[in-house]
Amino acid sequence: MLLPLLPVLLFTAAGCIACHRQSGAFGNANTQAALRFGFPSEPATLDPLNPANTADGRSILFNVFEGLVKPDSSGRLQPAAAESWHIGQDCRSYDFHLRGSVLFHDGSILNSDDVKFTLETAMAAGFTGFSEIDSIETPGALDIRINLKQSDPEFLPYLTVGIVKAGSTDREKHINGTGPFSIESYNVQRSLVLKRFPGYWQGVPPVHTLEDSDNPAINGKKCTPLDTITIVFLTDSNALVLALQGGGIDGAGMTGSLVQQLDPHLFDITPFPSASVQLLALNNAVKPLDDIRVRKAINYSIDIRGIIDAAFFGSGDPSGSPLIPGLEAYYDTSLRDPYPRNIEQAKSLLALAGYGDGKGQKKLSLEITVPSIYSMHVDTAQVIAGQLQEAGINAVIKQIDWASWLSDVYRDRKYEATVISLDAANVSPRSFLSRYRSDADNNFINFHNADFDRVYDASLTESNDGKRAELYKEAQHIISDSAASVYIQDITGFRVFRGGEFGGAVNYPLYVIDFAPMYRIEK
Repeated sequence: MLLPLLPVLLFTAAGCIACHRQSGAFGNANTQAALRFGFPSEPATLDPLNPANTADGRSILFNVFEGLVKPDSSGRLQPAAAESWHIGQDCRSYDFHLRGSVLFHDGSILNSDDVKFTLETAMAAGFTGFSEIDSIETPGALDIRINLKQSDPEFLPYLTVGIVKAGSTDREKHINGTGPFSIESYNVQRSLVLKRFPGYWQGVPPVHTLEDSDNPAINGKKCTPLDTITIVFLTDSNALVLALQGGGIDGAGMTGSLVQQLDPHLFDITPFPSASVQLLALNNAVKPLDDIRVRKAINYSIDIRGIIDAAFFGSGDPSGSPLIPGLEAYYDTSLRDPYPRNIEQAKSLLALAGYGDGKGQKKLSLEITVPSIYSMHVDTAQVIAGQLQEAGINAVIKQIDWASWLSDVYRDRKYEATVISLDAANVSPRSFLSRYRSDADNNFINFHNADFDRVYDASLTESNDGKRAELYKEAQHIISDSAASVYIQDITGFRVFRGGEFGGAVNYPLYVIDFAPMYRIEK
């Protein structure tokens, strides 16, 4: 079963470059290459089986751990720890044959017991989809069978979860994956160092020579695969810009407002989709947001294109859905602008709910809590506050640190509204929609709708791809019709590297950065 494809944006330091492999092994002192990359936040955990991790944390661990399967840049699932698999005709059994050459970073060989331990740990941790596992069999050292409680034709994407060694319990201190990089060191609040793992089952890329480059200045130069990546944590966006300009880091992911401060002659700047949904999340369980008229009024008050133009310098397209547009087979294009801005309609709905400037009415106030480390969300909140004011809604922005946001907003749900981006742990619509089920642990929006639960549950067992896509679209409509939140966009971000020095980065339909194919260009 193929997953939906996204446009693949391969970018290098100078457009589209062909590379010619040279003979010789990688790893000698004269061929090592390093990158210093700025990150806006630290991982919440280094344990791939801890569901508390953040998008930035999963992005880093993408380089350290691998699952039975792994998505490629187009969204297709490719063999990883498993070299082959077979899905039973009823989609209730999944059989995998493991490679015999996969090594953990400690040098031990991966086997079926490791996979069984990983899956059982993920089940206990409440990972999405794993509650449907009925039993796990290990008929051989390299063979494993997963039996499900009911048919699930879309179970495979869950198996990208990073495999850990059987019996490992102190995974925060003993980080032992099978990915292309191992974690060499971690200095909390400062930096994390990734080191190329020479025993990686896919091998280590050789040195290349740039050919057919549009830039004659670098054509014919050697490009050496990255050996060491130092991830520098810079929680202040101004510090990120200054670090790039001053040479403290070599690259970073940035939004349009920050990129505008950089000299394009000194940096290679390439757009990429974040593969996450930016939204003004509304807590459906608190007053007055428990009133659908108020939620719809807020939706009608907001000009999404205006947000993109003001906060993102025009880079991006409205989504209007809890699903990213890149999942083309499942995204409902009719929801791109479900609530076109209509101030009079907003005021009318507010009046029906008892809010406004009329006699016996009070003005609606809304507190928008925003994690201060993400300038793009702070900028978005400021634009939204101005737009809401035009509809007679008094919005107050409350900036808090990331740890407080995770605790107060995400876990304890003590908030009214927040601006954030929600990513997916795997390339499946379920990763975006599952959080809206009434009993979902990560349903921090407190959305409760029996019709959505029914439709979503039906999608879990529907074996026909076309019918399953229709169920996903129906689920999106229910969320939209309920005005659960304001769905803004899949943010267009920018990856920035020091000009003419790095290349090979690849975009994925996930919020990740893959350092494995990247290289440094010889000066």
